[in-house]
Amino acid sequence: MNPVFKTRQLSFLIQNVVLTLILLGIHSYLLSHFESITYKVPLWQVYVFHFVVTTLVYSVINFQYSRGKAEIFNLFMGFTLLKMILSVAFLLPVILSDMEKKQPDVFNFFIPYFLYLFFEVYSLTTFLQKKP
Repeated sequence: MNPVFKTRQLSFLIQNVVLTLILLGIHSYLLSHFESITYKVPLWQVYVFHFVVTTLVYSVINFQYSRGKAEIFNLFMGFTLLKMILSVAFLLPVILSDMEKKQPDVFNFFIPYFLYLFFEVYSLTTFLQKKP
């Protein structure tokens, strides 16, 4: 296996774990001030979902790029579409529930979604800008 692939992958995993722990800590702290709100989806599940999906997308793109396939835009766009579909499926219990206020659960999901998307795009463009 390509040593550059392994190095990039390990670096990304460490950054992703640190990002996840920091965001989860900040998010948990902020939510502790809103005890009156009931959430359908636990916060840890939201972050596990984002961590796993972001890691899978980055890993596949990193692997394809390390095999010499520099044209990964279509792959990235396909995975982004898949990620959106998985997000809707993840939120389906909230959407179909009879809860009065669904917005807190949706915000708890999509604020980290966009932060992880930014992190993913930043990480991918960082290694794509470097010459192999």
